[in-house]
Amino acid sequence: MPITTCIFDAYGTLFDVSAAARQVAAEPGREAFAKVWQKLANDWRLKQLQYTWLRAVADAHTDFWQVTQDGLDWALEAHNLNDPELRERLLALYWQLSAYPEVPTMLTALKQAGYNTAILSNGSPDMLDGAVKSAGLTDVLDDVLSVQSVGIFKPHHSVYQLVNERFSCTSDQVLFVSSNGWDAACATGYGFQTVWVNRANEPMDRLPWTPANTLPDLTTIPALSTSL
Repeated sequence: MPITTCIFDAYGTLFDVSAAARQVAAEPGREAFAKVWQKLANDWRLKQLQYTWLRAVADAHTDFWQVTQDGLDWALEAHNLNDPELRERLLALYWQLSAYPEVPTMLTALKQAGYNTAILSNGSPDMLDGAVKSAGLTDVLDDVLSVQSVGIFKPHHSVYQLVNERFSCTSDQVLFVSSNGWDAACATGYGFQTVWVNRANEPMDRLPWTPANTLPDLTTIPALSTSL
């Protein structure tokens, strides 16, 4: 069936998760942080994701803001940065992450073509609301769906099912887009048509499923949606 609904992961897909650390590294007096910010940002993101997986397996759900803080605390300790002011600055900026440059035009094109558009994210509702408003995307998204309503993180099937319930669509009418290869792969297993946005040119995750499409960024999503 033709695509009716385009669903996007948020962090790393629409929003640049390195933006907070990059901005802090450019601030005056942050010379020491500027030397390690890229590695720290990567560590922060990896631990954030690892904690979602571990909590899902252990049936110990919490909101995404908690695992975001926990991931940052691990990364700061790993880099021997005991600086409460730096921690608070990084966390404050995480609520205002910038969108990737192609995002507004891409979402506008999808809306003009008549597609449903939404976010499906591990993020807590208040975090996602802040990011969407900060990036100016409110008018080009029909909804923002959070795992908080089902109480478990991706890639549990109940998370992907939120899309079917919200838009009254079948899974093959959904194009699901994520910068996380494992997320796109598991969404394929659920039944969505999928895109992995592989910005970092990473290897494919070894899972029972693979994303149906791989792109370097989001620019051609509108054209792909019409071709499926």
